[in-house]
Amino acid sequence: MSPLLFALLAMIFVAALGLALVPGILGPSRAEKRMQALQGDIQVNRREVVVSRTRELRRRSVQETLKAQTDEMARSKRKRASLARQIEQAGMKVSPRDFIRNQIILGFGIFLLCFLLQVPLFFALIFGVAVGYLAPRWYLGRRIRRFQDKFLEELPNAIEAIVRGVRSGLPLNDSMRLVAKEVKEPVRSEFQRVLDQQSVGKSMTEAVSVLLERVPLSEVNFFVVVITVQQQAGGNLSEALGNLARVLRNRKKMKQKVKAMSAEAKASAIIIGSLPFAVSLLVTLTTPNYMLPLVETPIGLFWLGIATLLMGTGIFVMNRMIKFDF
Repeated sequence: MSPLLFALLAMIFVAALGLALVPGILGPSRAEKRMQALQGDIQVNRREVVVSRTRELRRRSVQETLKAQTDEMARSKRKRASLARQIEQAGMKVSPRDFIRNQIILGFGIFLLCFLLQVPLFFALIFGVAVGYLAPRWYLGRRIRRFQDKFLEELPNAIEAIVRGVRSGLPLNDSMRLVAKEVKEPVRSEFQRVLDQQSVGKSMTEAVSVLLERVPLSEVNFFVVVITVQQQAGGNLSEALGNLARVLRNRKKMKQKVKAMSAEAKASAIIIGSLPFAVSLLVTLTTPNYMLPLVETPIGLFWLGIATLLMGTGIFVMNRMIKFDF
């Protein structure tokens, strides 16, 4: 064998031996590729585990917040609000002592009127106590409902104003301050009270909880839950509040549909409820002496009281039949 050929074979042998023994010259081996793929899968799995854990923690936080707010709302409904709290919910400025004083004055006035009309003393006392207690309470309940209706009328606009402020880059506090200046009453005063609660050191979650105490409605509870969840778990506040505003407007449309559908039943209840009084008035105008035994004799007053009780029961039942809770 010639030396040139021998040298060529030796170089080929050394090159092949180098390729076989030195790693990384021909690129990663199949084992290395498998290890890299396995490491990549492990990293991806770790990221997925972290993301899933974060989502699970956030979901649990949201569930706990919803449960706490729901329980608080249920407790507030079961617990009878104090007179001072009811006056606040009605948006009235009178103090509880003045309210009770007005009840006493009204009851005494009804008692005196019945006494002057020669109603028996026992029945005059019953009428005075009943009217003095029930009439102001009925007026207070009516003021509460009117206040809540006005609040719900303006609440979607206030939430949309907060959404526009948050999307434009304003903090939540500044957006609420804008609402407290621009929207109509009573939403403006209530949001200003939330800002006042923050100014004395309360957090946003504690401040909006005061709003739920003053306006105990499901819609306000939704708003408080959204703010509380965002403060505790984070998230897209503008999207959540935008969805809430749409939900509130849809609920308002549904209430209006129910009100329109129950208008016939309300008209029937008004006609049936006013019919005895109209008949009594017409009979008194045509034959005055015919109705006198009903108000001059004890048995007549007794049956008049029974009729009033039955009439009140019927009105209450018809009112509950046409009243729907959302």
